[in-house]
Amino acid sequence: MLKTISSPLSKKDVSTLRCGETVLLSGVVYTARDAAHARLVESVKQGEALPFPIENAIVYYVGPTPSKPGKVIGSAGPTTSYRMDAFAPALIKMGLTGMIGKGARDLEVIEAMKEFTAVYFGAVGGAGALLAQCVETSEVIAYDDLGAEAIRKLTVKDLPLTVIIDSEGNDLYIQGRADYLSSKTEN
Repeated sequence: MLKTISSPLSKKDVSTLRCGETVLLSGVVYTARDAAHARLVESVKQGEALPFPIENAIVYYVGPTPSKPGKVIGSAGPTTSYRMDAFAPALIKMGLTGMIGKGARDLEVIEAMKEFTAVYFGAVGGAGALLAQCVETSEVIAYDDLGAEAIRKLTVKDLPLTVIIDSEGNDLYIQGRADYLSSKTEN
């Protein structure tokens, strides 16, 4: 069943999402990759304010390509999430409720998600041009010297995502494999 959700994404809303569900997300998301994450965490260590409100925010691990004339954004497909794993727990603890990317997450990230109520969504890798069609606005809000990896504020409409890891720690990569293997033994 397809579920419609919006951001900001409250902890209450996060707690209703289940591993394997497909959702359409509308609202504001912030882009950040590894270089931006390192700066965010360093800002926290220095006691500085973050460039966006972290409470109930969703971060999309993407470094979009330049936009073509008449387009809001270029290709905007997910990047591999494990590169943010060293930084994600600190941001989750501060109130980040959603992350969008591709690939597995480490145990420390999953434990932080369970403790502080966050969710990890997967976006389809290789479909960046199609995902970009869901972006209505794009504005660089921090670290413009990072180019494609600058932090952007995106407004999205009906961005298709799959809940990969829910706030209880259920992981689609593990559950899906187990389901597949059990179905093979039943046949």
